[in-house]
Amino acid sequence: MIELARAQDEEVGDGTTSVIILAGEIMSAVEGFLEREIHPTVIVNAYFKALDEIIRITESLGEPIDIENEKDLQKIVSSCIGTKFSSKWGNLIVDLAVKAVKTVYRKEGDYVEIDVKRYAKVEKIPGGLLEECEVLDGVMFNKDVTHPGMRRVIKNPRVVLLDCPLEYKKGESMTNMEFTKEDDFKKALAMEEEEIKKMCEDILRVKPDVVITEKGVSDTAQHFLMKYGNCTVIRRIRKTDNNRVARVSGATIANRPEELQDSDVGTECGLFEIKKIGDDYFTFMTECKNPKACSIILRGASKDVLNEIERNLHDALGVTRNVMINPKLVPGGGAVEMEIACRLMEYSQNIEGVMQWPFKALASAIEVIPRTLAQNCGADVVRVMTELRAKHATSETNKDGLYQGIDGNAGKIADMRTANIWDPIAVKQQTFKTSIEAACMLLRIDDIVSGIKKDRSKPNTRFDEDKDVGEEDTFGDNRDG
Repeated sequence: MIELARAQDEEVGDGTTSVIILAGEIMSAVEGFLEREIHPTVIVNAYFKALDEIIRITESLGEPIDIENEKDLQKIVSSCIGTKFSSKWGNLIVDLAVKAVKTVYRKEGDYVEIDVKRYAKVEKIPGGLLEECEVLDGVMFNKDVTHPGMRRVIKNPRVVLLDCPLEYKKGESMTNMEFTKEDDFKKALAMEEEEIKKMCEDILRVKPDVVITEKGVSDTAQHFLMKYGNCTVIRRIRKTDNNRVARVSGATIANRPEELQDSDVGTECGLFEIKKIGDDYFTFMTECKNPKACSIILRGASKDVLNEIERNLHDALGVTRNVMINPKLVPGGGAVEMEIACRLMEYSQNIEGVMQWPFKALASAIEVIPRTLAQNCGADVVRVMTELRAKHATSETNKDGLYQGIDGNAGKIADMRTANIWDPIAVKQQTFKTSIEAACMLLRIDDIVSGIKKDRSKPNTRFDEDKDVGEEDTFGDNRDG
């Protein structure tokens, strides 16, 4: 079950609770059929047939939206985090999520890439106010310059990115150097220095202002870069941070200094500066022309608050990404589930044979979502569910019935269009797919053979007690004296 929630979180970033509740309810609906010795294959076939129908119904209910309209996007995301901790701060998290996803959005022909995990980095800095949270038009990482004399503020910098060390390459294991004269040691040091100087000259040839490398930088290299090129050097940056810097600055990560060209230098960053926040130094690369990566800075009173805000932001980012990839919405508040349940009940009348029973059972199981919503908001569950079912039963003639769901704040049935409660179609479809497929997978298991060996050496275990009783019953020598 935990694995289901994790898969849902990875895939769409929302609907983890719904998956667990729905999968559990679907499994419990099966119990009666197994007791009546209806074969699991029949039940599985009925469930998969129902899943195809569910996907068709949700597609027909989906309403397209314009993803260029930022207000529409904000409405959807706000309904996603409306019940969460961060909802107290209004549209703060909503705006962060929408801006971050729009920054990392890339479209090439029909292919759409929104890699929030890799290119929208969340940086949590304790202290400050929650209102200070922002999405940078660039990136930020927790590093300082390697030498105190280097520049900490540069406008329109030329950025060079490397993933090789700027230090003398040490020999392989068990390397011996034999010195016969007193000058030999000086010569060896001079050779090392010459090698580093050659590396630095290759870098300075492209006139950089900022040199960032994933590996180490020796003191000699720092000296040459600072003296001859007035360069600011940052070392041992993470690979993921380096990729983000490449996307915002337009630079290409080079593997060897001698291969550097003018085209590899990044010039799209407007401002490079290093600020001190709290006890740490942070490097900011902002005012980028067309950033395709970003950093989201979260500020808050304590680490617990920051962690909670990050979880809420993760959900909001997931919902925004889903809507951008598949711009269709379905009514929330249990309206879609109740509509699917009613349509499946009608469809089951056309199914012949034993398969009709599991089909109907699945339709009833899907009603667990609106029922749980009604319970959570303290409503009269039976009355609300009966009223909601009646409204959706006539939805084919009365289109307003489609949008009837439960308003969690009031605990009453409301029109989801006026209450502005919407769900992305991708989240709903993934929820149904994951829960039904997981239930089918468990149904196919015939038996479990446990490979765990019971420990017979421990006294007072249930095994030993059973064994002792059995022995006394069978062999009565001690009892009879």
